[in-house]
Amino acid sequence: MQLSFEQLTDKIRGCWQGKNIGGVLGAPFEAKRGTFDVTFYTQDLSAGPPPNDDLDLQLVWLHAVEKFGRKVDASILGDYWLSFITPDWVEYGSGKANMRAGMQPPLAGHVSNTYRNSCGCFIRSELWACLAPGQPELAVRYAYEDAIVDHAGDGMHAELFCAAIQSAAFVESDLNKLVDIGLSYIPADSAVAKAVRIAMDSYAEGVDFKEARHRIMRDVPGNFGIQLTPLRDISDEYEYGEPGFDAPSNIGLMLVGMLYGEGDFGKSLCIAVNCGEDTDCTAATLGALFGIMHGEKSLPKEWVDPVAGVIVTCCINNTSGTLTVPKTVDELSDRVLRAIPGFLGRELCDILGEGTGYTVTAKDADQLMCPESPEYIPYINGMFKPSGLPIEELTKMSPYCVKQDFSTFSAAINYHDEPFISVGEPRKLTLSVWDNRLTAHQHWLDITLYTPDGVTIAQGKHFSMPLQNYYLYKAEVEFDVVAEYFTGPKVDIMIDISLAGRHTYGAMKATLYAGKAPKVN
Repeated sequence: MQLSFEQLTDKIRGCWQGKNIGGVLGAPFEAKRGTFDVTFYTQDLSAGPPPNDDLDLQLVWLHAVEKFGRKVDASILGDYWLSFITPDWVEYGSGKANMRAGMQPPLAGHVSNTYRNSCGCFIRSELWACLAPGQPELAVRYAYEDAIVDHAGDGMHAELFCAAIQSAAFVESDLNKLVDIGLSYIPADSAVAKAVRIAMDSYAEGVDFKEARHRIMRDVPGNFGIQLTPLRDISDEYEYGEPGFDAPSNIGLMLVGMLYGEGDFGKSLCIAVNCGEDTDCTAATLGALFGIMHGEKSLPKEWVDPVAGVIVTCCINNTSGTLTVPKTVDELSDRVLRAIPGFLGRELCDILGEGTGYTVTAKDADQLMCPESPEYIPYINGMFKPSGLPIEELTKMSPYCVKQDFSTFSAAINYHDEPFISVGEPRKLTLSVWDNRLTAHQHWLDITLYTPDGVTIAQGKHFSMPLQNYYLYKAEVEFDVVAEYFTGPKVDIMIDISLAGRHTYGAMKATLYAGKAPKVN
């Protein structure tokens, strides 16, 4: 189906208006546990809205997209994260510390990151949904690259779920169907999926929103609402979840607001906030979804006017002057609208006459679910088949597997475990390489490993093997890294990958750290 430029504009502006409004409404109740009785803004907004971090992180991502387009990936986003994001709290700080130590995503988001399952990345899903309207599979692929910078596991699943339902909401307005679409992109046994099902079942059974909240907090307990509360003052009956295990419960509470609000914008936002916990995140994500589903024109004037579409940031370091940060919802929406054609490409975006915008090809309603995996018989002729990893394989990829794309092939290094090495103990790594369909050619693959003094590869440093262009075919080599001694605190193994008869090549680095993996929740 086709989305007109006018439809896109209304829905994208609705997304950012709803996001901004929800963040402002929920901010005063963030990190508080209980049920509240909020019915409208509680702040004095006469001087404009206060700063809120739930929107400004994506403003940095937008700049990366404007520069790199469809090439943007976790590595590029990680560089932007290090350069422009100021907070060093919990998962943000762990991800940044890991990248500064030389770890690439998804290792950066997983290793020694207690808060990898928290809420800091599902609040960044809207940009990918707006850049891929009605294309949830594409939105999820980029949401994955975003999430693994500083999250893993259920933290990542939460963003994939949100990106899928928000992208699908450009063409589907039935909330039950949207939830089914979102669930199709995440593991059925994930805690996020469990929280979603609790919210849906509670509403279907007719219990009130407080009972729905109670079931979620009981069955997927998180700690966000008690993180500032001394143990002696915690009086509720819920078990303590693992520190940082907050995304599942908050996704469930966001859906409680959406379900029990029953199509009323203000009521939906207030119910989400009245459930407590990470209230600015739940209300902002809900507001964005509502805005996409119904458009800016549907948002009540009494909610829009006090915030007036003003964006106030608090997490962006722009002292270098290299970012242009949108100051209003209108400016942000216009920049996203300009980025869409380059992001989607000519196959999905049809530029109209001068000054008349464009239309976008979206999937029909019956095509929005995650594609079955595999879509074709494995190892059948790869011509005319998708080039990327199946979406299910990508979203279930181990956090110890670092992927990189090159011009004619893609490759991944699987560490199998935490990236540490001890003297005299062989450390197994696996390198996988697959053709990315630039050509229909068969190739031979040459691999050379370079190690520092004191470190050897048990199987030798040179490998050669065929790289077929069959569907899902991967050329793989396992090798053992053996350290006789260290000349520094970490071991960098440079990997040169080339195809016989082609001038292009790929260079990857595997980094192992001297010592044993620390215990982390």
